[in-house]
Formats: sequence, structure tokens, C-alpha cells
Amino acid sequence: MAGKPKVFLTRRIPTLGLDQITQQCDAEVWGEQMPPTYDLLKQKVADCHGLVSLLTDRIDAGLLDAAPRLKVVSNYAVGFNNIDVAAATERGVAVGNTPGVLTDATADMAFCLLIAAARRLVEGHLYGQQGQWKTWEPLGHLGQDLVGRTLGIVGMGRIGYALARRCQRGWDMKVLYHDTFRNEKAELELDAQQVDLDTLLRESDFVSVHTDLHEKTRGLFNRLAFQKMKPTAVFVNTARGPIVVQADLIAALKAGTIFAAGVDVTDPEPPAPDSELFELPNLVVAPHIASATVGTRNAMADICAKNLIAGLHGHKLPSWVNPDVESQRRR
Repeated sequence: MAGKPKVFLTRRIPTLGLDQITQQCDAEVWGEQMPPTYDLLKQKVADCHGLVSLLTDRIDAGLLDAAPRLKVVSNYAVGFNNIDVAAATERGVAVGNTPGVLTDATADMAFCLLIAAARRLVEGHLYGQQGQWKTWEPLGHLGQDLVGRTLGIVGMGRIGYALARRCQRGWDMKVLYHDTFRNEKAELELDAQQVDLDTLLRESDFVSVHTDLHEKTRGLFNRLAFQKMKPTAVFVNTARGPIVVQADLIAALKAGTIFAAGVDVTDPEPPAPDSELFELPNLVVAPHIASATVGTRNAMADICAKNLIAGLHGHKLPSWVNPDVESQRRR
């Protein structure tokens, strides 16, 4: 490869990573607020060796075929549902992501949503903002207690464990979890109990979702799931929007099937400004900001840049989604 490798970034990332890329690559950075369209992205990567993508960018077989020189896709995210990894592997394209560094920030956001929804914080803020706060009210804005309650974690990975640790050690919560795999660390250190999903939904006061999005989890939280939960339960989702049937969540909140919810992800994302999501007093909606701390986004940018540069030079990626591509990588 003569000269610097050519790369395209679908969005400006923090300087810590961007500077590494621009120093070593012939880099074009998309500067608009909205991501490039799929067709425009195909044009941009046609002669590129590397691509930095976001969850909003669809990287499929068609796009990969339009970029015959592409060696690496570095996703600025821990998730990679936007990438057809099998198609990338088949074409010898390495795929990287940014796991690990989001754990604490995302767990903090999950707890932020949990306590805000449980204590009706946003509802109370709007109550005052709208001039309805006239005096201290003995029966006003009653929420749910946290201490000694039961937390149900769906997906006991790094983030699920981090939230469970906060709740068990800080609020003395009992921890239940549902996962395909057993988490011995959670059981040993947090006295967590692995249970089936029905048991978790039936017994938990707080249900927090941390599972991956795949065929078995898409639409996992639907009308039947919410009906199995306590009417005092609080539901939290910081994983992926399509894990929840959004219309069923709205219906459950409107009917009082569950007490409240807090979500950092929606389906579709973003929701329309006139979506019912924004009209529900017992729902807190955050605009997908679980990883939005200075330290976390910088760490993501650093890993993203190192994945990209390693892939361009045929080296092992620090965070590799498809290491099985090694034997057939594009050179």
C-alpha cells in the first residue's frame, strides 16, 4: 500500500482517537450531525482501506462488495448489530469494537434510570416547572423503595454484574439473574441466584435488561412479559431497543401493569418527537447516552483508533469481533 491508507469516518470521534487516525491515515471525516445515507456511504468507502462506523451505519454485504480494498471496519461501539460480521469475515475484512470501557458508565446510567423512574424524578421536575407545585404534599409523588428489594438482571455480563454490585452492596438488594450462562462470580460475590425468566419477572421489584440483541431476544419483553411483572415493578433498558416491543411497554405503563420504566434505547431510534413515549409520566427516556462520559468516550475512541490502525497493517486487533478471519484477511 503506497502512501497513507485511505479511511473514512462516518462521524467525528473524540480527539484522543481522531488524532491517531489523522496522523497515520489519509482520513475523511463526515462532519454533519446526521450520518451519511447508505448509498453515500457506499460511495465514500469505494476506494477505502479502512472504515470507522457507528451503530447507525449499516455495514452489509452490498456495502462490503462496493469496497474491494477494505481491510478493516472499526465500530465505535461495544455492539455490532449494524455489521454483517459473517459477510465481513467471508470477504476477509477484520471487524473491531470497543468493549469493556463502557461497563461502569452504562451501569451508572442503568441505576440513574432505575432510581429516577422509581422515585418519579422527571415527573416531579415537570410538576414544578409547570407551576403545579403549591405546597408540600403528604401523598404527592409517592415512589418505590429501593433498600432490601429484589433486582432482576436479564443478561449477567459485565454491565449486568456492575449494576447488580451497585444495588446489592449499596442498597442491600437481593439479586436474581437470567442468562444462558452461569455467572459464578455474581453468585459468589453478590449471592445472586440464576433463575428462569418467568421467576425473575414474577419476583423482581426492578428488572434491568443487559442482554445482547439477537433472534431469541428480539421482542423478549412483550405484553405477556410485562403482565408477569409486579404492578409495582420498575423496568429499565440500556441494552438495545428492539429487545422490547415498544407498543407493549407503552400499553403496560398506561394501564398500570407496571409502575414505571426508564430507557436509554428505543425502537425506532430516535422516536418521533410526537411519540407516546414522551407523553407518559411514568417513563424516563434518555437519548442513548449510557456511554456519554468524557472518560468513556475517550477510551472508546482510543480503542477504535487502535483497532483501525492494527487492521490496516494486518496486525491483531486489540478488540476483535471476528478473529477467525485471520487466515483469509485482505492484504
